[in-house]
Amino acid sequence: MAFGFLTDRRRERLRSQPFDPAWRKALERNFPVFLRLSPKDQAELIGHMQVFLAEKHFEGCGGLVLTDEMRVTIAAQACLLLLHREADYYPDLTSILVYPSGYTEENIRHIGGGIWEEGPEDRLGHTAHRLGALVLAWDAASHGARDPSDGQNVVLHEFAHQLDFENRTADGTPALDSHAQYVAWARVMSAEFNALRMAEARGIPSVLDGYGATNQIEFFAVATEAFFERPRALKARHPALFAELQKFYKQSPEEFSIEPDSEPG
Repeated sequence: MAFGFLTDRRRERLRSQPFDPAWRKALERNFPVFLRLSPKDQAELIGHMQVFLAEKHFEGCGGLVLTDEMRVTIAAQACLLLLHREADYYPDLTSILVYPSGYTEENIRHIGGGIWEEGPEDRLGHTAHRLGALVLAWDAASHGARDPSDGQNVVLHEFAHQLDFENRTADGTPALDSHAQYVAWARVMSAEFNALRMAEARGIPSVLDGYGATNQIEFFAVATEAFFERPRALKARHPALFAELQKFYKQSPEEFSIEPDSEPG
């Protein structure tokens, strides 16, 4: 994947710059996963963060005074998804809007068949194809960073959507490396999505958040949360799904996970 000679040079300079010591302290304080990464992966993550923080516009909303610590905490989680991959740093994303906490937005929702419902919806985060922006609630983003084993992380969820958009559509399938990988991905994801829908309908607990049964777009985002936050449980109960995500993300999160050895449900 080529991003352009000048872009590559500028990003290489950004990655090689010294990392602000105050930023590193915030990273270590707010994102315990960082301290569990290998030194090589820590250096790669910091390099990605340097590019991300330089290229993306952050804006506080709803009275929030945005700080560097907030920006660093969000960037670390977003850039975790980029490790070991040739990253274009979420090319469709320009702005990250941060609210103090959950917010309410008017929305039109598909509730089944040909029925749509319009009304207020409580949200912790949001992004959409061609929107160019991503919205986060700071309290949720902060909690996700500090508790990286509860299976829920709004930053990972919303940035997984951004990866989904990189193949120029929103369908729950990000840009993959080969035709064979697309075939395997479609087979596994379809089966796992249908299994989650069935489990939700029957009230059967799952390592995957039930919100993933909404559609295949949300399924990929929810599966990403589980892959990074509950990798051992996901690998044990959904080995085919874990394998596809591992091929895409080129990571083994069980190596740095803080997930408890014994998982309920």
